[in-house]
Amino acid sequence: MKSLIIYEDNHLMVVVKPAGLLVQGDETGDQTLFDRVKEYIRLEYQKPGNVYLGLVHRLDRPASGLVCFAKTSKAAARLSAQFRQKTAVKKYLALVEGNVPESGCFRDSIERREQHSFISSKGKTAVLSFQKIAFKNNISMVEVDLKTGRHHQIRVQFAHRGFFLLGDFRYGSKIKFQDQSLALHAYYLEIEHPTLKERKIFKSPPGENWPEYFRTIADKWVHAD
Repeated sequence: MKSLIIYEDNHLMVVVKPAGLLVQGDETGDQTLFDRVKEYIRLEYQKPGNVYLGLVHRLDRPASGLVCFAKTSKAAARLSAQFRQKTAVKKYLALVEGNVPESGCFRDSIERREQHSFISSKGKTAVLSFQKIAFKNNISMVEVDLKTGRHHQIRVQFAHRGFFLLGDFRYGSKIKFQDQSLALHAYYLEIEHPTLKERKIFKSPPGENWPEYFRTIADKWVHAD
């Protein structure tokens, strides 16, 4: 667990979720990142009884990347408000089929039905901007700045335009990406610290499951000032 932690203090913990791991429990009963973090806190600090941990945002199971947790109820309330009010900034790296434009903005309405979302005039407004970073073998690597937080938003909006995320068989991809994972990585998270009241920026490049060519470029992109 320690290898996944990139920041921790008395109020906040930021970890890198591996692809394929649930953030919170569902009907499968599979192990979750939430449970692993709680168990780490219990053992690391020898806390008896139930350990408090606040979940303030989520990440799709097949995706990887940064997730923050609150270690106190006060921190949970303040962090949750930031995600609800869209003052928290989340950016992603994605590999998609096809040659996308150099940059752009997608604005659609997305409707959710159970575990599937789609473009619909009856849906809620979904907005993102993107920038193409690299292109090779008919695959584009893009940085995505998520302006709203709709269910499967990045996956649905790119797929709607024929740019399917690698490994995203649910929304039309025909290209396998590792084992049940998705070429989507939450690499950038910017929040206001819940008690220090200062902006904090966290970054994490994609892991070994990404192709070496794109991983090398992504690592330079993430660490560039």
